[in-house]
Amino acid sequence: MWNVEGGVYAPLSKWEITSIHQASLSILDTVGVQVGEEPFLQLLSDIGAEVEKDGRVRIPRPVVLKVLEMVPHRVALYGRDEILPLDVGERRVYLGTGGAAINILDLDSGEPRDPTLADLGNIAWLVENLDHIHFLLRPVVAKDVPAGILDVNKFYVCLANTNKHVMASATSSDSAKDVIELAAMITGGEDVLKTQPIISFVVSWMISPLKLDTAAGAVLATIVEKGVPVALSSAPMAGSTAPATLAGLLAQVHAEELFGLVLTQAIREEAPVLYGPVPAVADMRTMGYCGGAVESALLNAACVQLARFVKVPVYADAGLTDSKLSDIQAGYEKAANILLVALAGGNYIHHAAGMLESMLTVAYEQFVIDNDIIGMALRTLQGITVNVNTLAVKVIEEVGPGGNYLTQRHTLDHIRGSEYFFPATPDRQSRSAWEAAGGLDARERARTIAREILQKDRPVMIPSGLDQKIRSRFHILTPPRTKP
Repeated sequence: MWNVEGGVYAPLSKWEITSIHQASLSILDTVGVQVGEEPFLQLLSDIGAEVEKDGRVRIPRPVVLKVLEMVPHRVALYGRDEILPLDVGERRVYLGTGGAAINILDLDSGEPRDPTLADLGNIAWLVENLDHIHFLLRPVVAKDVPAGILDVNKFYVCLANTNKHVMASATSSDSAKDVIELAAMITGGEDVLKTQPIISFVVSWMISPLKLDTAAGAVLATIVEKGVPVALSSAPMAGSTAPATLAGLLAQVHAEELFGLVLTQAIREEAPVLYGPVPAVADMRTMGYCGGAVESALLNAACVQLARFVKVPVYADAGLTDSKLSDIQAGYEKAANILLVALAGGNYIHHAAGMLESMLTVAYEQFVIDNDIIGMALRTLQGITVNVNTLAVKVIEEVGPGGNYLTQRHTLDHIRGSEYFFPATPDRQSRSAWEAAGGLDARERARTIAREILQKDRPVMIPSGLDQKIRSRFHILTPPRTKP
């Protein structure tokens, strides 16, 4: 399901949205952001910000309002082959993977272990074959790859195993340039990449509260200068790096995101960016991060409203769980969060597939289960089609009282169409049939599906001649693939 729209769930009233926005403008104007270093101070001064000797920068309201006129209202993120582009903006909803997990549950043993580059390629291939996952945001850190060549290798292995849009981070300006060069080689040049970006970046450029991470800022500047889309990830946590109240957190994170928009547009006018708050809550008894908290869904749905208020596409967050495995806790935490943020109209919803243990872990089977949860959310967004055909008055007249609809052409036409969603992992058999089939729970059924996908032949997604050129330019660790 592609290009469905949300926007029917709105936790904030119009007055509340305006109040938060005005509070954020006041924060930027009076408190400001600690920037500290060039070239950012000069860039911000040139755009009209007030720079103080200690490196703090205050942004007057007129500057923010001027910048909001520059920022693109939509960003197109491309795939390859026959994958439709993601038209990110307004109320359109897309969901995909996310995170940088440091553990993966082994598909055979079920035990946590270090993720590898091969795991990343396998996950990309799963995503390629799971229809309701729209994009791949690199979900694991491949711990078998040296840091100096990690970025180019993680992007390469993703692009070699899925045609869907790929997003990830970059650890330095040089590695960002390498990744952009790699993607440009695949698309046919940097000019083509700018108009049909098959990759994008996420940069955690803000140290909450209200402090620019200058190292990440340098990476951000490189990406923006190259014209590649980037999500501005700011992740304050209530009670520690943001106020304990949800409204206070929203005022701060909105101010941080507005500052990010000012900074990127100061670097390059009309730079394609995604408003990217990742608000978090903690268990105040332990200060542990609570990825699956329902307050997370409320906050992210509210952030969707704030992004729409300033007319900027939003990189939204939903689908985390605090559970350590694919159990009932994972199911209800993920479903509640995904459904609420999708109904709110989150444009580019990351973390929606695969994640466990509050971003620390992924599981192969969880990608399969989450594909079904996402599919259910998308079906919900499609709503109920009401027209002459679906009202079925003529069929009701023909069947009449006491009849049945099993043999009606109308039934056959609609049972096979988009009227119903048929998930892959649930069991809908009778108990006796379920027992005869092995009595597997949803987790085991999902593991079986994952194994079947991973055993399928994979096409060559990067032609061999181009692949050789890439390998002569970069140190690629993944073995070359030839046509079977």
